[in-house]
Amino acid sequence: MVRWTATRSESEEELEREESGGRRQAEEGEGRWERMLPEILGEIVRRVDAGGERWPQRKDIVAYAGVCRRWRDSACGIVRQLCETGSITFPSSLKEPGPRDSPVQCLIRRNKDNSAYYLYLGLTESFTDKGKFLLAARQFKRGAHTEYIISLDADDLSQGNNAYMGKLRSNILGTKFKIYDSQPPYNGAKVSSSRASRRFASKQISPQVPAGNFVIGRVSYKFNLLKRGPRRMHCTLQCPSAKDMTGEGDSLKPKVHTPGTTILKNKAPRWHEHLQCWCLNFHGRVTVASVKNFQLVATEDASQPSGIGDEETVLLQFGKVGDDTFTMDYRQPLSAFQAFAICLTSFGTKFACE
Repeated sequence: MVRWTATRSESEEELEREESGGRRQAEEGEGRWERMLPEILGEIVRRVDAGGERWPQRKDIVAYAGVCRRWRDSACGIVRQLCETGSITFPSSLKEPGPRDSPVQCLIRRNKDNSAYYLYLGLTESFTDKGKFLLAARQFKRGAHTEYIISLDADDLSQGNNAYMGKLRSNILGTKFKIYDSQPPYNGAKVSSSRASRRFASKQISPQVPAGNFVIGRVSYKFNLLKRGPRRMHCTLQCPSAKDMTGEGDSLKPKVHTPGTTILKNKAPRWHEHLQCWCLNFHGRVTVASVKNFQLVATEDASQPSGIGDEETVLLQFGKVGDDTFTMDYRQPLSAFQAFAICLTSFGTKFACE
């Protein structure tokens, strides 16, 4: 009887030694980066942050944070919040309140072929500029209801994806909507009891808190049965202010208490006798007349000490500038995610509302 013994060739052993040596070099290299003095790290990240206030230069601070955990922590400790700088840096910025003094200018591009919508940060004043990709949404039919899945991934828009951010769900008529966040708006928030609210892995925003579907807002369109005219919108949102956020950088989390409620309504347009149409002043940010165009102001604003909103300051405006291109400008107390969800409600026909 011949006994066969398994022997390893010299080439296999040499390959294993090379791989082992490569891993050791990578670990040693990462260790060298991590062992840098905190004073040096702080000076590096301050210079990188100061040198890239806007995209595409802003990507340098993201690359810095991706070197190792210690570099990421140093970046999160120095990079200020969106409401202070007006600069979107990490994915968590998309759920932070926008700046108070000037709006964040964005573009929404629609793809009718696959019922998808893409949100971009405007980098120039041009409406044809590609911009910096922020979010994507796709429309799905769920029986008699319509849902929009909102994601950080422009290609994979599913609730099971790690990039899942939240969703928008309408009633049968498409006149009332609920906005769901994948992360709890405050500690202790309860997951929605609907069947579609099963838990998902949403690691990009804050892996320390559980993912699910949490109702953070409602949007409704009032019926207008007597005559045709502009739409009338009413929004109720849970909007945490900048002081209601704890942590730094990409690990921002709401405090324990329930955030305040902000109530928005659309700014009523004026009838222009000469043009024979309803008009609003979009200050050049909207160029095509459409029933979808709107401006929202606050009637009750949780970010104000008195709780009373300023009905002259536009917190969110949305309007058409091309066949499938729209502008979206938002400011505090709204986040990019909330503003995008509200704008998605404007697409589609609203029976008896216009």
